[in-house]
Amino acid sequence: MRRAVRTEDPGPAGNAGPVSADEARPAVRPDNSWPAHADEVRARAESGRTEEARPAVRAEAARPVVQRASVRGQILDALRTALVAGELAPGEVYSAPALGDRFGVSATPVREAMQQLALEGAVEVVPNRGFRVIARGTRELAELAEIRGLIEVPVMLRLARTVPAARWAELRPLAEATVRAATSGCRASYAESDRSFHRAVLALAGNEQLVRIADDLHRRAQWPLVGGPASRGRADLVADAAEHTALLDALIAEDLAVVQVLVREHFAGAS
Repeated sequence: MRRAVRTEDPGPAGNAGPVSADEARPAVRPDNSWPAHADEVRARAESGRTEEARPAVRAEAARPVVQRASVRGQILDALRTALVAGELAPGEVYSAPALGDRFGVSATPVREAMQQLALEGAVEVVPNRGFRVIARGTRELAELAEIRGLIEVPVMLRLARTVPAARWAELRPLAEATVRAATSGCRASYAESDRSFHRAVLALAGNEQLVRIADDLHRRAQWPLVGGPASRGRADLVADAAEHTALLDALIAEDLAVVQVLVREHFAGAS
């Protein structure tokens, strides 16, 4: 018989309530199948803890304090991947201790990563229980697409008139990477390659703040809608990726009329 272990998951104000390990686990994943990449994250975390446990022979050989931040960063990346892949279900509440158990780490880095996702608007804090994944609808997605269009379209059209064809040709590998990721059907892989391509395009403007803000909006637009991963299937991803290569072809050919049409259609399709 499995012995219940008492854990606590403090809310945003530090209030804690007793939650058993069984109660803390999300009901939607009783078979412990989520997340698929937990073993890799657990291995990295265990490796970090092993290094920390070794006695320091010399003062300069001691591991710096940033190791915990590294674990937190790995957990944050893993949670973002799970969010885009639909493994974190909209509307469901997830406990930091339960997720930490799955990743093989303590609840602290998970909680810190979830707090970051809360700042980004991906989850909300549920006192004494954990974090609920925000359930988003098509209206929010359309609003994000509109804002991205207002920011990125004018910049892309200006770059189309000023950036030489040779510079655009250098982005060909990134565009082709989005096609491969889309063909694989992996939503998380496509999301990362999609953002990488758009970041590279906007970086040509030389405005770091623009790139940072646009990337944050782009990430939010990739979160799944209520209804799960099927809301945007492989065919949609492939069509979206094809627009990247078509856009580069037009930019290299300096066909500004086609560039303008493709850019506007690309953002209209994002909604």
